[in-house]
Amino acid sequence: MVEIIDVEQAVGRVLYHDITRIVPGEFKGRAYKKGHHITLDDVPRLKDIGKERIYVLNLPDGYIHEDEAAQRIAQAICGPNLCFAEPNQGKIELKAETEGLLQIDVGLLKQLNGLPDVTIATLHGNQPVTAGKVVAGTRIIPLFTEEHHLQRLEEICRDHPPLITLTPFRPLQIGLITTGNEIFYGRIPDSFGPLVKTKFEAWGSEVFCQHLVPDRVPDIVEAIDKLLGDGAEMIVLTGGMSVDPDDLTPAGIRASGARVISYGAPTYPGAMFMLAELRGVPMVGLPGCAMYHKATIVELIIPRLLAGVSVTREDIIALGHGGICASCQECRYPDCGFGK
Repeated sequence: MVEIIDVEQAVGRVLYHDITRIVPGEFKGRAYKKGHHITLDDVPRLKDIGKERIYVLNLPDGYIHEDEAAQRIAQAICGPNLCFAEPNQGKIELKAETEGLLQIDVGLLKQLNGLPDVTIATLHGNQPVTAGKVVAGTRIIPLFTEEHHLQRLEEICRDHPPLITLTPFRPLQIGLITTGNEIFYGRIPDSFGPLVKTKFEAWGSEVFCQHLVPDRVPDIVEAIDKLLGDGAEMIVLTGGMSVDPDDLTPAGIRASGARVISYGAPTYPGAMFMLAELRGVPMVGLPGCAMYHKATIVELIIPRLLAGVSVTREDIIALGHGGICASCQECRYPDCGFGK
């Protein structure tokens, strides 16, 4: 199936695979594309990149070239709002077409990577990505593979939801409640509210109303009821989330009749977090650390809610593995291990 010939004898032949050129510290990429007709001028150039001989393929029935294999794998694993282009050096990258929440079926990914010759690599799931972001790549290891391996992969994928999906964020109307006597009585300005508005605007949602309330459970309950009546699709509460006697926000959320999904999270920063639900509306109590850190429990949970993904207590418990921020000098979230 594979014939190896000297480059001098390859003039007039067609390349059946991409050829890579590497200049240490400067460049690594495709020097010659599959399908290129080799000319006499190519001979010294090929030798300059270390190619004294090249492969010529004559594949019999039942064998698939790496480019076609990558295309078939990409087609099988690609979910909505993702796209891919032609192979480059035998590999295809999947990219986000819009901003949204990336989700990966990790069990299915392991199963597919267990098939002969198949490799699929992805970003971590349950993280926000922007349009144009590379979220996965795929290729086979050899230059060609037996077709029945690909047929098995396609059969498995037909029996499952897509391996990789991207769910756009929904533009929700956010109701904000800021608790604290010091803010309610004007002793200090509210600095948390503007930050919350900025965060949600970046995700495509709007804080349409903000209530300032004192540290009293009845006032917190009244504000929650008012926001629900005004059409809030998510309620965010700031202030009063710790265990001090005057921190009554968790008690106010419970007194509203909400079902508490979790109070506390194994994430640092972000431990004093509450997630609840009332009349189908998610309700979140944000810890004070969200004012000072770029990445907290807020960045791990809110994007899921905005994508319409149900978050359980088990989901929050699972954040403990990777739940401590490394406090890098320059924050690179979400391109890091926090919460993953």
